[in-house]
Amino acid sequence: MHRTSRWLAAAAIVTATAVASTQGVPRDWPVYGGDAGGSKFSTLTAITRDNVASLAKAWEWTTGEQPLKEHGTFPGAFQVTPLMIDDVLYLSTPYNRVVALDAATGKQLWAFDPKVYEDGQPASGQGFIHRGVAAWRDRGALRIFLNARYKLFSLDAKTGQPVASFGQGGSIDLSEGLVWAINKKHYAQTSPPVVFRDLVILGNGVGDRLMYRNDPPGDIRAFDARTGKLVWTFRPIPQPGEFGHETWKDGSWKFTGHTNVWAPMSLDAARGLLYLPVSTPSNDYYGGRRKGQNLFAESLVCLDAATGQRKWHYQIVHHGLWDYDPASPPNLVTITVNGRRIDAVVQLTKQGFAFVFDRVTGRPVWPIEERPVPASDVPGEEASPTQPFPTRPVPFIEQGVGADDAFDLTPALKAAAVAEMQKFRLGPVYTPPSMQGTFVRPGVWGGANWGGAAFDAQSGTLYFKATNLGQVVRIEQRDPNAPTPRPGEVDADYVNRGLPGWFMDGLPLTKPPYARVIAMDLNTGTIRWRVPFGDHPAVREQLEKIGLTPKEPLGALGPPGLVATRSGLLFVGGGDRAFHALDARDGRELWSAPTLETTGTPMTYATTAGRQFVVVATGRGPDATLVAFSLP
Repeated sequence: MHRTSRWLAAAAIVTATAVASTQGVPRDWPVYGGDAGGSKFSTLTAITRDNVASLAKAWEWTTGEQPLKEHGTFPGAFQVTPLMIDDVLYLSTPYNRVVALDAATGKQLWAFDPKVYEDGQPASGQGFIHRGVAAWRDRGALRIFLNARYKLFSLDAKTGQPVASFGQGGSIDLSEGLVWAINKKHYAQTSPPVVFRDLVILGNGVGDRLMYRNDPPGDIRAFDARTGKLVWTFRPIPQPGEFGHETWKDGSWKFTGHTNVWAPMSLDAARGLLYLPVSTPSNDYYGGRRKGQNLFAESLVCLDAATGQRKWHYQIVHHGLWDYDPASPPNLVTITVNGRRIDAVVQLTKQGFAFVFDRVTGRPVWPIEERPVPASDVPGEEASPTQPFPTRPVPFIEQGVGADDAFDLTPALKAAAVAEMQKFRLGPVYTPPSMQGTFVRPGVWGGANWGGAAFDAQSGTLYFKATNLGQVVRIEQRDPNAPTPRPGEVDADYVNRGLPGWFMDGLPLTKPPYARVIAMDLNTGTIRWRVPFGDHPAVREQLEKIGLTPKEPLGALGPPGLVATRSGLLFVGGGDRAFHALDARDGRELWSAPTLETTGTPMTYATTAGRQFVVVATGRGPDATLVAFSLP
């Protein structure tokens, strides 16, 4: 047979197999996490371990967004995970625009611009970012919900035009109806809403740099999906008469902001249970103005999705001082532990723990112990004397810092790293911030972050990427003459003026790898495998300047997550300049493609024609690009 004929015959077999493997299985990706429970798992099997090496770029789409001098704004990282419904991709851009693309070709169908840049740059320091949208069917008509800064929009999925019957001409003002009045420009949105029946539910984002009395609070609210009318509110800082109110001493409940849900939420739609990863109060690293345990900060909270009533909660960090807010969307899983089938919820954390609870009752699946932790010596601070430690699963990343953790590619570099580390306070996890400067590991990026995990129900395995890098948290007295958003209303006696934890002009003080991909057996609470993942281009370049070329991957920093497939593949990026496919059995790399920095959690879908695609967001600013891969 002629070579071309053989190739065409082989291609026909691959195409026929790909089409057959998508028949009778879900093709769409209708929710941010693949499904309401955030599994990030696809049953598609057209792309397999045997053919993934042939994966190639099918199309790409670029946002084209630029810095706007007239508004003083710039777009940040492209962190979106698109939805795919009926052969159309729906996604948000860093500037919070909503775009519809043909899922087969990447051709733009429409775009909606909420013009959030007209209110200037957000206070987060990251530029504009946004991770996705939500979809809802109103008697057959598909609606797309965009939460952009302080507004919630309802859009017609066919045209991208606002739905006039929702709120005021298609949007509602989210700054209204909070526990206190706010500066609208300090209210933000980064993760998509959750849709339950005829409700659209969302939290909010607040820049960590904002530290003043009555900065934006973290009220969680549900709105009627047709009209935009407020249906219920849950206040993470309990007001008088509400459960947990006494955990905010000295009236701090009156003025402490944040304590918001900025990370994606998860939903048990059958039971009507909503799971909230609630973040840190203001100020992230000093709690002298908010003494007490501070419920429901840094907690996993389960609400009745229809009413907003609390069903149960578990506080993961008491009186948080490390910015260890639970950033990962909770995973709803079904596991078998000691012969008992359990519908559970898993909360990964920045500090390297996996907390596993019965999702209905909130009872821990394995015991969680309150253990003593070091005390604080910062003036006015009252750190919690204990913190919760799961007995299972085991910590999935290194915790705490000692001299043995120093950068050690050569003896001279290790000696230099140890000398620098000894300038700071070292110790186990939960060693509190100090005025000397405390070397904290994991740092603000984790551990786990907003990329979260993927779950394979058949094997009971949770797959996720984790960062392994520390930072120095150094507490200083705040300059009383420093400008504040509200003069005279400073909510911070002391603030963090920390350092990134580097030496030698760009080398981390601790040794690599700085990121891993991990497979955790949730039936036993053990780690199946753990492998270094990706590279750190900046560190590698710095090492090459001094004549070192490490053979092993240094680890790709960054919070994006991964997606798992029934064919035994993991697609993952995050921090380096490549997109990767790993073997789910052992983490071995099977394929990679050069890209811009991968900045979003990927997703996969199949078109009506039967072709499977894997899509990932890459780049930032004007370079932000959505890239789709498929078999040729």
